[in-house]
Amino acid sequence: MKRFVLICGLTLLVALTAATGASGVGKSRVAALQIGLQAKGLYAGTIDGVWGAGTERAVRRLQRQARIQVDGVAGRRTRQALGRYGRHRYGTRVLRTGNVGWDVSQTQFLLAWHGFPSGALDGAFGPRTEGAVRRFQRWARLGVDGAPGPSTFRALRGSIPSTSLRFAWPLSLAPTDRFGPRGNRFHAGIDFPADHGARVDAAGRGRVIVAGWDDGGYGNLVVIRHRLGATTWYAHLSSVSVSRGDSVVAGTRIGSVGATGFATGPHLHFELRVRGAAIDPLTALG
Repeated sequence: MKRFVLICGLTLLVALTAATGASGVGKSRVAALQIGLQAKGLYAGTIDGVWGAGTERAVRRLQRQARIQVDGVAGRRTRQALGRYGRHRYGTRVLRTGNVGWDVSQTQFLLAWHGFPSGALDGAFGPRTEGAVRRFQRWARLGVDGAPGPSTFRALRGSIPSTSLRFAWPLSLAPTDRFGPRGNRFHAGIDFPADHGARVDAAGRGRVIVAGWDDGGYGNLVVIRHRLGATTWYAHLSSVSVSRGDSVVAGTRIGSVGATGFATGPHLHFELRVRGAAIDPLTALG
């Protein structure tokens, strides 16, 4: 694992690691760097928090533009060259609507991996980021004020949510789009490509709590509540075969594949949430 560390005087500058953890989660500091580089028009890759060739090339372009040493290392002067996107270390101020900075970028990235995406990963603290903060604070049993401070920052440094439950596959197909970063946004589930009308099954025993149209982009949606605070979500359905309040088991038909809502083609968008936090469904599918 490579580390890029630059020490200037008594200041330890940003350390960027090339590898991710076992869970596949990128580094929030690298994500903040990528967001700043993207804002400067120098990085067009995914905001994934992974130090790679594309990120290093963008750093070198920034350094050439700023007429500083071109070494591909994101040190103090490189951060300064990012302007407001390079300012404010994570956790050094309480964030509020209108703030822009390195700390906002890290917060957005950590919120997404904790199951509360806030729209575009853009380093700007707006209403969607505030809403995601409130949902996370409620999930973490903190004071809910939408203005992340020390307790929220500490909680975001903790382990990402998980579940001990195991579920069946809703479709007998391999997913294409996985859970995680997608461009400058975050995909909160997995997508199964399938023909229009293909059967969709419940992933486990539970009770249907949503069955019908969703105005937020999911189209025809079924949500099933399971044990231990878990819910499974089945979106973009062409038709729904269950009603709210129905009891189901793994394998019960709950609908058919479609392209309703904000879908661009027929597929099943499948989410797994634990007390409202989206987690990677692949960690729980048997």
